[in-house]
Amino acid sequence: MSILLVTRATTRAIPRCGPRSTIGFAKSSSFSTVSSAAAESSPKAAVVRIGDNSNSLFSYGVFGGLAVTILGGLKFVHDHVGGTEGLARTMSFYSLAIPKYIEYRMHMMKDSSDEVWDDLHEDTSKIGLKKILELRGFYIKSGQMCAANIGNAFPPVWQDTMSVLQDECPSKDFSVVKFIVESDYGKPLEDVFLSFEQAPIGAASIGQVHRAVLIDGSHVVVKVMYPEVERLFRGDVRTIKMFAQVAQPVHVPNLIEIEKQFMTEFDYKKESQQLAKVRENLVKAGLAGGARKLCAVPKPYLELCTKRVLVMEELEGVKLAVGLKSDMERHAARAGKTPDDFRKEEERKAKELKDMGMVKKGPTSKEYDQYISVLDSERKLRNAGALAYNYSLGWIPGMTWKNHIDKSELPINHAKMVDDLLYIHGHEVLVDGYFNGDPHPGNILLMRTDYGTPQLGLIDYGQVKQLSKKDRLLMCKLIIALADENREEVVSLMKEAGYISERMDENIIYTYAKVCYDEDNDELTGGKHIQLFMEDIQSKDPIENVPKDFIMVSRASIMLRGLAHALHQSRSVAKAWKPIAEKVLRDEGILE
Repeated sequence: MSILLVTRATTRAIPRCGPRSTIGFAKSSSFSTVSSAAAESSPKAAVVRIGDNSNSLFSYGVFGGLAVTILGGLKFVHDHVGGTEGLARTMSFYSLAIPKYIEYRMHMMKDSSDEVWDDLHEDTSKIGLKKILELRGFYIKSGQMCAANIGNAFPPVWQDTMSVLQDECPSKDFSVVKFIVESDYGKPLEDVFLSFEQAPIGAASIGQVHRAVLIDGSHVVVKVMYPEVERLFRGDVRTIKMFAQVAQPVHVPNLIEIEKQFMTEFDYKKESQQLAKVRENLVKAGLAGGARKLCAVPKPYLELCTKRVLVMEELEGVKLAVGLKSDMERHAARAGKTPDDFRKEEERKAKELKDMGMVKKGPTSKEYDQYISVLDSERKLRNAGALAYNYSLGWIPGMTWKNHIDKSELPINHAKMVDDLLYIHGHEVLVDGYFNGDPHPGNILLMRTDYGTPQLGLIDYGQVKQLSKKDRLLMCKLIIALADENREEVVSLMKEAGYISERMDENIIYTYAKVCYDEDNDELTGGKHIQLFMEDIQSKDPIENVPKDFIMVSRASIMLRGLAHALHQSRSVAKAWKPIAEKVLRDEGILE
């Protein structure tokens, strides 16, 4: 009866709109005839009829509420996970994330042995990579953060497994790339490019990169955005935020700010303008613009850039990860070991030191220079000997000429490279207030390695953050206070920046600032993993608000530190940036 009543009520509400309405009204008419006949034949039927009207009202409420619930659910799915496609991706992510999160938590509570953890990391990192490559989207960006050792939070096996995501993600077929470029330009490729390589030289989370030559002969690279990436990213970030709200709430404010920055990556026209401005700033500062400068930033061809296509000057070099891998292989060869054995030996030494409460420290920049100088002298002697041999005995039939060894075979000065990266980004943050919030290794090239001292190539400026002058000067003061370990001043500046917690515990405020902007080590975190450390802070003094404009500064600092940790070149960012901050404040008349 309730179903019939709903059918009746529903069909009466439907306006005339063709056969479907006619069918509905036919059912209603049939029901009315039966009801009328029943009313005329029995007084009880009249009572039933009155009851039916009240049931009808009840049914309206029940089914109306159900309809509202369903519509609300559909709206939630649409707004928060990106529709049915996003829901499927969310469930796929949760099918791995939730069981593995629980498994990791259980091993933490059981205080499992190192062997158990090693097996868990090995297994989970491989499964995680497979899931990331399946889903792509924002999950690739998350894997890149892991490879970059954000917050020194990821074991070497995770970094190694995820390193392929820095620039070796699966690419789209060239037909897709050609369609996007020609659609945005409104003309064939050959009208713009003299040549366009079909095979990409790199692919990442948002798009892929191809070499090309313009009509005027200029060698360029062309970034092409995947057509579905913006839609997928939005849903993926919401999914991870929902997971964090339950499992890791302390990270939610950072995720919200990072989400805002990520959303700016979906406009290559805007990115090209950001690239041009950063390049102009660094050239003006004397940090870029020539072969002898600390870095090189590619020139964008603004007139050829669209929302989905970015054309820029090609920088000749190798990805940082590739260059460091080659460097490690050369070190292994000198030690008479395979690269795998050499890496495991280095990891073993680092672990032994950590168990003793110590940190493995690599050579200083000066020590590297001395070591490189000795090897360079040996190289020159060998080349001299090879030259003498080649032009004497080498002419004898059957004799093989000896190869010349160039400077690219010399080790990379890891210490200097880390110091240079810190200085360049310190200048961007504190002097220009316009900086790259995503300086992971995949965005760094090693150039001119044949000259012995590689130049840094800095690419990908999709996540540029701009600080107001007020915030920039406040950050300068905070950096100086952190470098000087002035706890009172750090706490005062953090409050001024907008930090709010339930109890405003000054010790926790100071430690939070140190970890976010300066350094992370066992002394600060009590030997805890960074995740457990942040959860400990949240439990002792729940954070209600963080300095939102400084979140990307923190992200850049943590990314640079992650690379430094991986190279055993741990740094205090505050101490590295202090001279820059002091000069800025002196120029403003704030500091004498």
